Amino acid sequence: MSITFGRTDTSVLGRWWWTVDRWTIAALMLLIAVGALLTMAASPAVAERIHVESFHFVRRQFVFLAPAVAVMLGVSLLTPRQVRRMAVIGLLVSVAMLVLVPLIGAEVKGARRWLTLAGLSVQPSEFAKPFFAVVVAWMFAGARLDPGFPGRLIACGLLGLVAGLLLLQPDVGQTAVLAMIWAVEFFLAGMPLLLVVGMGMAAPVLAVAAYQMFPHVQSRVDRFLDPSGGDGYQVATALHAFRNGGLFGCGPGEGKVKLVLPDAHTDFILAVAGEEFGLALCLVVVALFAFVVLRGLARLIKEDNLFVVLATTGLLVQFGLQACVNMASTLRLMPAKGMTLPFISYGGSSMIALALAMGMVLALTRTRYGQEGLDT
Repeated sequence: MSITFGRTDTSVLGRWWWTVDRWTIAALMLLIAVGALLTMAASPAVAERIHVESFHFVRRQFVFLAPAVAVMLGVSLLTPRQVRRMAVIGLLVSVAMLVLVPLIGAEVKGARRWLTLAGLSVQPSEFAKPFFAVVVAWMFAGARLDPGFPGRLIACGLLGLVAGLLLLQPDVGQTAVLAMIWAVEFFLAGMPLLLVVGMGMAAPVLAVAAYQMFPHVQSRVDRFLDPSGGDGYQVATALHAFRNGGLFGCGPGEGKVKLVLPDAHTDFILAVAGEEFGLALCLVVVALFAFVVLRGLARLIKEDNLFVVLATTGLLVQFGLQACVNMASTLRLMPAKGMTLPFISYGGSSMIALALAMGMVLALTRTRYGQEGLDT
């Protein structure tokens, strides 16, 4: 049964169908399908290793699939004004949860990043990123359109607040992603050249400071620079999986890396893809991520609403950067960082938060005309 709407259909769904980017929806659905396939391939072995039922992670992941798709499509129905309102409320809730994380959050591997709500584990930082991107875009756009509006000052304050809360966990990687979103949006909104130079000079200083202040950052950088001098087991095992998989892989279910790699279903799920399905599937995944980002940016070429340009770019930077960090860590192109591969790695918080982010991208890049175009 196919969905068909006439071009003269003025219903909510009819207008949505002819204004939303259906190619981006198709690419995102393919990513979700690949994620479901790889979760079924990778997680049973991990479940058995920690002595839980084989399909424990599969069932938990599939529970979030339908809500994630519903959230993404539901949010895509919103107008830019409604996206802003949702982002403001969402950021306030996310900040409140980030305040609670160091106080009552569960400690895992020396960090507190999770809250348990109604029996579910929630990672507030995953939700803070997309809401932060939209609210900061609103502040920068407001400052550009009205020089008397203190949008830049508010945006700087929001960066300091959210980044400070993330560093308390500590989560340096998510803080870096947040800072990158902020910097890209500020640059597009007209960052002064002197500040561009200053931030360029400050970046390596901040990187050295993070290395000195956070032992887990120091450990990961040291292992990256000298794999033989530390425990680089997961990355070395992942690289072996890629070599073993070759071009077309050893076949579904035939991989060995998932039997020994602790994070085979989360941070290193691309290694499972490389071993069982080969370079071919990995290139498809890379192409899908690139398509979503480039397609979203292409939709902005004729956009004259500064808020829409900034918010969409910030959301796409988050999406693309997170994918690049995960894949680069797996391939030992950068120090290891526990960051999920969007829509593919196991994780309910990540799945729903990314669905929110891409739903907002779909909403902001819809073709707008007439009264709908004025509702921004």
